[in-house]
Amino acid sequence: MKQAIQIGAGNIGRGFIGALLSQAGWHVTFADVVEPIIEALNRGHSYTVHILDSDPGEIAIDNVDGVISTSPEFAQRVAQCDLITTAVGPNVLPVIAKSIAAGIQARKAAGNTAPMNVVCCENGLRTTTRLKNEVVKHLNEEETAFLEANIGFADCAVDRICPKPNFENILDAAVERYCEWDVEAAAWKGEKPDIPGLTFADNLMAYLERKLFTLNSGHAICAYLGYLKGYQSIKESVADPAVGAIVHAAISESGEGLIKEFGFDPDVHHAYVEKIFARYQNPYLEDEVLRVGREPIRKLEAGDRLIKPLVTTASYGLPVDHLIFGAAAALRFDCPDDPQSAELQKKLRAEGPAAALTAYSGLTAENPLTGRILDVYRALAVV
Repeated sequence: MKQAIQIGAGNIGRGFIGALLSQAGWHVTFADVVEPIIEALNRGHSYTVHILDSDPGEIAIDNVDGVISTSPEFAQRVAQCDLITTAVGPNVLPVIAKSIAAGIQARKAAGNTAPMNVVCCENGLRTTTRLKNEVVKHLNEEETAFLEANIGFADCAVDRICPKPNFENILDAAVERYCEWDVEAAAWKGEKPDIPGLTFADNLMAYLERKLFTLNSGHAICAYLGYLKGYQSIKESVADPAVGAIVHAAISESGEGLIKEFGFDPDVHHAYVEKIFARYQNPYLEDEVLRVGREPIRKLEAGDRLIKPLVTTASYGLPVDHLIFGAAAALRFDCPDDPQSAELQKKLRAEGPAAALTAYSGLTAENPLTGRILDVYRALAVV
């Protein structure tokens, strides 16, 4: 039986990636630092994924266990497994790199040259490549050569809305029915497994940016505008005619940029945009604006969901009147419980919005987009 380690035993790890692997007949070990979750996995070895959609359902997941990701046992599991997946958030990847490196060292010491693959299932571009760069910092030259010969680091694009669960069983997860998992074919080591729900892609960047420019971008814009209007959920936010219209127009604008950038078929991509917008309106999902909007500094980075779609679309001379709202509203996200939001608001108070925007997004004062974002930022003060 194939062995997988899913690092991150949260709702995405249990409800999406780990569930697909288990359904495909893999034994899945969840690795995390949250002891109650790991203890529950090792007691019951099963949980339920609840499909919250117009076609609801429940999926029983079994053949699972858990391990503390900082323990010596984790390294021994890595030494023998076939696949490592992650769902921890991009900022945590440097933290887990040391533990993965220790596992690779144990694998080499055991003489295990069977192919192993690592796939980071995070919201972001090329996160697996970023993890690999962190892992090799902990390896010597000989260990790095072992990695290059035997371990694949395949980037991927993942797409499934997994709201915060609220079930009696702490292991149960909530997801929408739709899911997409596209893995870079060329980077995979060894035979490609048949895992329903996983597609091996030759042009991964197109899949990555399609998701970033559409689902992620619109989701964030909806969260930030909804937060300003006092809404608790994405469903409430997108139902507001003013918010919903901006979100739909924004992902339509970014869609035109994608069509230019990657040569997508316009009719096919326009249909994709409508499907994404419909997913925001799923009446069965209570996805919190605070969850979607958290870490605004990361989301304001040049390569992330608010700035890259805007800059790319504008570079083709296309309209970006509604994409502008994303960065502007993110600057207004004032949630004291979110460390990045608190840092952002502190910088805004100390240095002003122009300096904060440049510091986090890389957009200079001379860039025409900067002035337009700041104009909308000021206008949003009266929302």
